[in-house]
Amino acid sequence: MNYFSSDFKLGILGGGQLGKMLLFDTRKFDIQTYVLDPSDEAPCKIACNQFFKGDLMDFETVYNFGKQVDVLTFEIELVNLDALVQLEQEGLKVYPSPKTLQLIQNKGIQKEFYVKNNIPTAPFERFENLQHLKSAVRSSAVEMPFVWKCTEFGYDGNGVKVVRTIEDLENLPNVECIAETMVPFKNELAVIVCRNPSGEIKTYPVVEMEFHPEANQVEYVICPARIDDKIADKARAIALNVSQQFNHVGLLAVEMFQTESDEILVNEVAPRPHNSGHYSIEASYTSQFENHLRAILDLPLGNTDSKAAGIMVNLVGSEGFSGDVIYENIETILGWNGVTPHIYGKKQTRPFRKMGHVTIVNKDISEARRIAEDVKNTIRVIA
Repeated sequence: MNYFSSDFKLGILGGGQLGKMLLFDTRKFDIQTYVLDPSDEAPCKIACNQFFKGDLMDFETVYNFGKQVDVLTFEIELVNLDALVQLEQEGLKVYPSPKTLQLIQNKGIQKEFYVKNNIPTAPFERFENLQHLKSAVRSSAVEMPFVWKCTEFGYDGNGVKVVRTIEDLENLPNVECIAETMVPFKNELAVIVCRNPSGEIKTYPVVEMEFHPEANQVEYVICPARIDDKIADKARAIALNVSQQFNHVGLLAVEMFQTESDEILVNEVAPRPHNSGHYSIEASYTSQFENHLRAILDLPLGNTDSKAAGIMVNLVGSEGFSGDVIYENIETILGWNGVTPHIYGKKQTRPFRKMGHVTIVNKDISEARRIAEDVKNTIRVIA
């Protein structure tokens, strides 16, 4: 099939920043794109060929959108699965497939999949709702501390809470959830695996993630991870096994813990471009977004090696500010070598909302990390 400067249409479910960054590469290759998103102010709106406003969880909306395109992908997992199944049965290429998404969309099902396939993960129990979990805690069937996670609709640190006392369970939603054993770890790692329908597969280098202690969001992504080569090899091998078990097409971001005893435990996965791979736009020979596009179109995959050390700093809304966004001191960091800001196009900021990111590239990873700290302390997302 001729994808370039042709009538071919790629459909993207979700019009957020991940889709916007993917559209940079569809523009580069002159591939037509249709985007569906519930918001009139979706970041993708300015860059796609056709924009459609609609509910991603509504069967008819997703189904009718899919009938207009030749290949369908998504930049968010919260989409109507039944519509994707129906479209695939009718012959539409949907990547990653509904079968893959079905195993990932619900974190309880995802964790059970790891156990069934002997993928190392932290011990957990699944509960129908919060009341059942509370009963298990009161009867000592579940020991504290543990990590509470809602099984659906969590994102960017929402839907996750460390529970140390029974009072910590108050005001949590009464939804299906899991209680996960707290694992002592020294690093949070991630590996992005890229796979096309022909079976070609590549992994990006292992990255290290530093989290904000309050918001439970990634503050820094560091590539390569500052870990021993043997640990990096182990992490990549586990990520490849996870990819094989899910049999996905496109990108699969595998988030992992490196425990104090150097075990690698899989935390969760995302079947799409991921925050842990944003550094690749500047630091890699082929960005995660271009490789996602290559994979779902069954094109040869690009080189995933890094050209230099890369660090990503997330730009999130500062505490105490809500309203029309202002990027304070952005002119300052634009004057620094190897520093590239990405603004997502969200007009309204609020505390901890992801508004953009900054990539720092440098031959010396220590120097890149120092500059990243300066970036974090200089630019502010305010209103």
